[in-house]
Amino acid sequence: MQKFLLSLLFICLTSLSWSQSQQEKLEQRKAEIQKEIRENEKMLLNVKSKEKSAMNVFLIQKNKIRLKETLINTTEKQMKLLANDMYINQMKINKLNKELKILKEDYAKMIVKSYKSRSEQSRAMFILSSENFLQAYKRAQYLKQYTSFRKNQGIEINAKSVELVDFNAKLNVQKVAKKKLLVENEKERVALVKEKQIQEQLVNSIKKDKNRIVSDIRKKQRESKSIDKQIDRLIREAIAEANRKAALERAKAQALASKSNDTPKEVAAKAAKAPVSSSRIELTPESKIVADNFRANRGSLPWPVEKGFISLGYGDQAHPIYSTLVIHNSGVEITTNEGASARAVFSGEVASVIVLSPINKAVVIQHGDFFTVYQNLSSVSVSQGEKVSGKQTIGRVRTNGDTGKTVIKFLLSQNTVYTNPQPWLSPK
Repeated sequence: MQKFLLSLLFICLTSLSWSQSQQEKLEQRKAEIQKEIRENEKMLLNVKSKEKSAMNVFLIQKNKIRLKETLINTTEKQMKLLANDMYINQMKINKLNKELKILKEDYAKMIVKSYKSRSEQSRAMFILSSENFLQAYKRAQYLKQYTSFRKNQGIEINAKSVELVDFNAKLNVQKVAKKKLLVENEKERVALVKEKQIQEQLVNSIKKDKNRIVSDIRKKQRESKSIDKQIDRLIREAIAEANRKAALERAKAQALASKSNDTPKEVAAKAAKAPVSSSRIELTPESKIVADNFRANRGSLPWPVEKGFISLGYGDQAHPIYSTLVIHNSGVEITTNEGASARAVFSGEVASVIVLSPINKAVVIQHGDFFTVYQNLSSVSVSQGEKVSGKQTIGRVRTNGDTGKTVIKFLLSQNTVYTNPQPWLSPK
């Protein structure tokens, strides 16, 4: 029985420690979500004040609803953990009450017994009536142990009483915390209903202008396809150039090893004539290290902007309102604040700076055989061939004058094969 109680106590203490750690993580996550909601509201106010695009308002509003739902779910997890803690604390309180009851009853019996044999004479007679010295010694030790036991039992009762007060205080604090979370969650649920009503109104207003919106989307898709071709061509050129350099280095090394009489110009001419791939980089030992480091950071790369949310995901997807309309995206679009800076997600070398129009530029950065592309920049602060570090500012994100949207398009490819960048970025 004692082993079972000790095991139960150990499990309870372990559960409380883990639960406290989880509560702290959830509280931190809630603070992050609330910060994102505030940033989202700032974006929403900025866009609404310009009254440029109902679709843009819809996307920001949609993200706000998602954040509110995440906040509610996080609070519910907190309440569940708190309820578990309260249950464990109540179990401890019940156990302490039972132990205290038994201790107090035993202590009361002991006091009564001690009172009846309280005189020094009766104690002396108890020892003197012994048959021999050994028995007298044992009786003296017994009286000494009995007195010590009674004292220790009193200390134990006092300690358990203090512990009981402590657990009751903890339980009361937890009850208040749970009540606060319930009120908070109910408030968020009411706010969420209102947000969804606003969203429904936006959807209805957008649907009235379906023809124009569909026409705009198709136009943007054509523009996007054209830009993708330009970027693809530049990446292929960067791959071919990297392979030419690698081929030249190999030719120089072979000429040196074979003690060839060819001049450096002749070696270079021969290397230039050799066919090179424009679809796959032949990694040098140095560029392989860069590529391996980039790959090792999958899931923890910083975002190409400090603040924002993914307003359009990767690949073919249905339009958020017109489900029959399919949108293709070769990367992810991140809506951010006006005036936001674009930043490199990892160290590398600027492979190309593309001027798509006087107000729309893109930067391609090479990381071994990986390429990251930062599109829709109003200005660029790096140049081709420049080495950049992670989180270094490379330009400023363009705000569309017609829609009021500030969006960066971020692409990721290994050689010429594009992939979904979202799993590579650190989770928000």
